[in-house]
Amino acid sequence: MSRMVTGTRIIMGMPIIVEIVDRGATDRELDALWAFFTAVEAQFSTYRGDSELSRINRGLLAMEDASPEMRAMIDRAVRTGDETNGYFDAWRTGTCDLSGVVKGWAIAEAANRLHATGFHHFCVNAGGDIQTAGLNPDGMPWKIGIRNPMDVTEIVKVVHLSGEGIATSGTYERGDHIHRPHGSAIENDPVVSLTVIAPDVYEADRFATAAFAMGREGGSVSSEA
Repeated sequence: MSRMVTGTRIIMGMPIIVEIVDRGATDRELDALWAFFTAVEAQFSTYRGDSELSRINRGLLAMEDASPEMRAMIDRAVRTGDETNGYFDAWRTGTCDLSGVVKGWAIAEAANRLHATGFHHFCVNAGGDIQTAGLNPDGMPWKIGIRNPMDVTEIVKVVHLSGEGIATSGTYERGDHIHRPHGSAIENDPVVSLTVIAPDVYEADRFATAAFAMGREGGSVSSEA
């Protein structure tokens, strides 16, 4: 078994777990990623009144004065809405919530930073949305368990990933927090959890959010995403 450097932090309101298998990995790489995720939270959080996004939503910062990173993320949200016929919608009650694109992007970007540093075997898990790379410490693809939304102590399926991303959207942990722009009522829909596997976690995350908003029709879309 290879030596593995691993660490966990609570950032962006969720546990973030990073595991690096490559030789030469140290806690320095983990510290750099914690700093990155903390900066993402400071910029895009809707819960922090001092974040750039909160200042935009409160009218304290004009969109034309927003940072290039903020404008790029809004463009991502708009593009995702266009690609999903409006089922992905970052705007509700007059405010903007970019979490549907920021979370997956941040995980994928963390993975890109590890790749750029020369690492090839790792796993980045933020709140259950995961980017894999290479092999686990046993030299096998990473084993990812998908939980039963009705009993989170039960794993209903295990998938083996090596380079792909996986994301789940649902109501079983945080309640009905996903905006459904076309009015599908949660109480009339049997879908409580939906998981998407894609070439990277950014694609998986944004399409999982949109597919869940579609309800029972989202299953066919997620299989194509």
